[in-house]
Amino acid sequence: ERRSIERIKELEGLKALVVDDDFDTCDSVTKMLTKVGMRSEWTLSGKEAVLRSRQALELNDAFHAYIIDWKLPDMNGIEVTRQIRRVVGTQIPIIILTAYDWTDIEVEARAAGVTAFCSKPMFMSDLRDSLLAALGQQTQRQERPAAMGVVEAFRDKRILLVEDNELNREIATELLSSCGFTIDTAENGQVAVEKMASAKPGTYDLVLMDIQMPVMDGYEATRRIRMLDDPTVANTTIIAMTANAFNEDKIKAEDAGMNAHVAKPIDVEELLQTIAAQL
Repeated sequence: ERRSIERIKELEGLKALVVDDDFDTCDSVTKMLTKVGMRSEWTLSGKEAVLRSRQALELNDAFHAYIIDWKLPDMNGIEVTRQIRRVVGTQIPIIILTAYDWTDIEVEARAAGVTAFCSKPMFMSDLRDSLLAALGQQTQRQERPAAMGVVEAFRDKRILLVEDNELNREIATELLSSCGFTIDTAENGQVAVEKMASAKPGTYDLVLMDIQMPVMDGYEATRRIRMLDDPTVANTTIIAMTANAFNEDKIKAEDAGMNAHVAKPIDVEELLQTIAAQL
């Protein structure tokens, strides 16, 4: 009777793969998956997980969800996710399981295709909530193709991405390009001002501006852009990106002349919604 209560109709019969180098974790999570009604398999290796994904597709018995440890010995969870995405596409939920704080890797992980994060040790309530939330996002993506039709809505739109961290620039460029944008970059506020000052009207549809940067921060760069001679260039939409999401930071962004604000680490869907609202 208890087992029937734990079973979840939306998950019954679906197939999941658990990827973790710790046998006890694999055993525990696969047992929980069975309790909620899913078919489950496990592997200790990231490389084998990618191989199994290919084999499952070839046998017409693909996995419906993945639970992957972040720190695997042969390949980290983000790289495993990236390789699995190349095999299965973007729709299948992939949950990263970790005992560590994932804040620092969230932007890179989301860009690689991670759907959600879950803390170790994983409890039944965590598993149920994570899977239902992830599968709910999958349903929304199917009902709302490409998140508001982003590829068509954003095609040929040009963004100036101002970010001092090279890795963050690369990740954001890859992510935004996949949504249809054309991306130009600047490594600090001064370079951004120089690019905007020499740009013809209409060169950029939007500026994504980091706040804390060397040479010139995002606030000062925005103020200088707003003072440029050409009114079309000076009034280009500028969205602030900052690790601080307090009201005072939003007020400072508005006072500097910014049009909107998104918090770091960047939530991809929130960013796209913010951009869509401004264009």
